[in-house]
Amino acid sequence: VHSVFEVDFARVAKIREQKKAEYDRAGVKLTFLSFIAKAVVDGIRAVPIINTSIDGDTIVYKKDINLGIAVALDWGLIVPVIRQADERNLLGLSRAIADLAARARAKQLKPEDVQGGTFTITNPGTFGAQFGMPIINQPQVAILGVGIIEKRAVVVDDAIAIRPRAYLTLGYDHRLVDGAVADQFMADLKRSIEHFD
Repeated sequence: VHSVFEVDFARVAKIREQKKAEYDRAGVKLTFLSFIAKAVVDGIRAVPIINTSIDGDTIVYKKDINLGIAVALDWGLIVPVIRQADERNLLGLSRAIADLAARARAKQLKPEDVQGGTFTITNPGTFGAQFGMPIINQPQVAILGVGIIEKRAVVVDDAIAIRPRAYLTLGYDHRLVDGAVADQFMADLKRSIEHFD
């Protein structure tokens, strides 16, 4: 099953602009994906069933949050994993995303770099997709698809405004995750991004 939420990235865009030079000096690019990954970690903490797996008839709750980040390559797609993403701040997540993507493109990933993910983020928006309906990376029970972040005309305080917005799609296994729970996770994710602190 899939749930799609439209999210305003105005606050994140403002923070990103303010922090971009600082992150450049630290040797890493601050991307929207870093903010999304941080919001996902916070959302999983609030709704831990999103970070489980199914093993036969058993539900396995994962202690660590190991984020799989899909990387498009010329020859296909690979999903390297940021281990213990819940122990990293925004800078740490940014570094990990950049490192894994660079090593994936250079064909330098090790087998353990693509194993043990507990939740996956995929970004079809990179290619201009408004949104996608991502397929769960089994045995995980959920995956987040990120659509293109682009300026759109929206109503803000009864006036038309231009805001950077995107559709985020959660694909989830309905055998374990109810719609209300998935939508709670997505509402938390939306709130976290729109009021990023």
